[in-house]
Amino acid sequence: MKLKRTLALSLAAVTLAGTLAGCGGTAAGEPQSPDTGLPASAPAVQSLSAAAPQAARSPKYVFLFIGDGMSYPQFQAASDYLGAMADDDDGILGGNVPLSFMNFPVAGSAVTYDSTSFCPDSASTATAISTGHKTYSGTINMDETATVAYETIAEQLKAQKNFKIGVISSVNLNHATPAAFYAHQASRGSYYEIGEELVQSGFEYFAGGGLLKPTGSDSDKTSLYDLAAQAGYKVVQTQAGAEKVTAADGKVLIIDEHLADSDAFAYENDRPEGDWALSDYVAKGIEVLDNDTGFFMMVEGGKIDWACHANDAGSTIADTIALSEAVDVAIEFAKSHADETLIVVTGDHETGGLTIGYAGTDYDTYLANLSNQKISYAKFDSDYVAKYRENKTSFEDVLKDVEALFGLKTTGGEGDTLVLTEYELGLLKSAYEKTMSEAGSKEYTQAEYVLYGTYEPLSVTITHLLNNKSGISFASYAHTGLPVAVFAQGAGEELFEGFYDNTQIYAKMASLLGVAE
Repeated sequence: MKLKRTLALSLAAVTLAGTLAGCGGTAAGEPQSPDTGLPASAPAVQSLSAAAPQAARSPKYVFLFIGDGMSYPQFQAASDYLGAMADDDDGILGGNVPLSFMNFPVAGSAVTYDSTSFCPDSASTATAISTGHKTYSGTINMDETATVAYETIAEQLKAQKNFKIGVISSVNLNHATPAAFYAHQASRGSYYEIGEELVQSGFEYFAGGGLLKPTGSDSDKTSLYDLAAQAGYKVVQTQAGAEKVTAADGKVLIIDEHLADSDAFAYENDRPEGDWALSDYVAKGIEVLDNDTGFFMMVEGGKIDWACHANDAGSTIADTIALSEAVDVAIEFAKSHADETLIVVTGDHETGGLTIGYAGTDYDTYLANLSNQKISYAKFDSDYVAKYRENKTSFEDVLKDVEALFGLKTTGGEGDTLVLTEYELGLLKSAYEKTMSEAGSKEYTQAEYVLYGTYEPLSVTITHLLNNKSGISFASYAHTGLPVAVFAQGAGEELFEGFYDNTQIYAKMASLLGVAE
C-alpha cells in the first residue's frame, strides 16, 4: 500500500514546510451585504478579512489546491494515520504527523452551502470558489436562471493580467471542479460542451484524466482531442511524451497514460512505482507556465472524493497524502519566489461523513490496520470481483484474497484487531451472496442501500469492516454540509484567516490580484 511509502516523504515535508512558513458575488437578484460581501439573507457567517489590507502583497504566482471531498476529517485522518505508523511499539501515543499544508502560517474555515442544499455538489462549490457566486448544485459558472455566465478568476487573470493558466486534476479534465475554472454550463453533465470550452479557453496547461464523452453523447462529433490539436494544443497521451514537454511547446493538453476507473488517475493505492503521480503533473506545470508576468494553477485531488463516496478510508488517506505531496512541489517552488508566491489549499465540500472513531472501538483507534490494505475498492472490483462471478468462486477462497489484500482474517492470536468476529463474518458472507447472486444489479432495498450504497456489496463491506476495525467510520455515500479548511502561505496569506463563506475565497484572491468582475 502506498500509505507506507509516503510516510517518509510526509515527515520530510513537515520539516520543509516549517522552514518556509514564516469582490464576492451573490445569487442572481439578491441584495448584497456591504459588510461581508455575502447575500443579505445569508446566515450570520462573518468574514474576518473581507477586504485586503493596504499592506497585503500581491502575488505573481498562485497555486490553488482543491481536495475534492476533503474537509477536516480527511486530512486529519491522514495525519493521524501517519502518526500511528510512526509511533513506537511502547503503547504511548506519539501524536500525528501533519501534512505539509497543515503547517501553513494561516488557517481559516469556509462554509459550503449552495443555492440548492447545505450538502452541495462539486459544480456549485467550485463555482463559488472560482467566481464568488452561489448557484444550484450541478451548475457550472451560471446563475440559477441559467441565463447569466460568471467569469472565473482564471479567465480574469488571463484577460486582465496576461497570466499563464494551468488546470490539473486527478479525475477527468471536463469533470465539475476543473471545468469550473474555464466553462459555463447549466449542467455539469454537458461534457462535450465543457470540453469545447476547454479548447476555447486558450489556457496554457491542462493535465489529468481523460475527457469524458470526447466525441459527444452519441459519438457523432469531432473528437475533443482533435479540436484541441486544431486549436494549437500539443496533445500528449503518454508519460514518455509528457516528460519531454517544455514551455517551448506552447499550449499543452496532457492525458495520463495509465487511466483507471472512469478514465481517471489510478488511486494512489494502485499506482505502480514509476507511473506519474499528481505531484509530477504539478512539477511539469510549473515548467510550462513559469514566466516573469505570472501564472495561476488550480490543482484538484479529485479521487479523495471518489474514495469517500465509496467509504474506502485507506484509499481516501492515500490520495489525501498524494495531494499533500503535490503541495510540496509548490512549496519547493516558493523557496525561490518567497515574496511572490501564494499557495492556498482547501476543499470544495466534505464527502462521506468521515469521522475518526467508531462505536465498536469506543475510545480506541487502530489506524495502523489500514496499512494492510493493498488495493482500492475499484481495483478489487475490476480485478477480483468480476472473476469471482465468472468462476463462481467459493466464499472460502474469497476469504483468502480478503486476508491477502485487506488483512482481514478468520483466525489469529489474542488481541488481534483484524480477526473477524462471528457478526462481522456474517456481514461479509451476506455481502458475498448478494454480489454473487445479483450479477451487478443495484436495485437495493432501503436496508441494503444503507449497507452498500450504490457500490459492490462485497467490496464496500470489506472496506467498511477494515475501516471500523481501524476506528474509522462513514455516515453517508454522498456529500455533507461540513465547513472546509482554508490553508494559506505566502504573499497575502493573512487574508485567509477567519470563518467565512466559500465565495470569499474568490473575493480574497481577486482583491489580492487586482482583478475586476
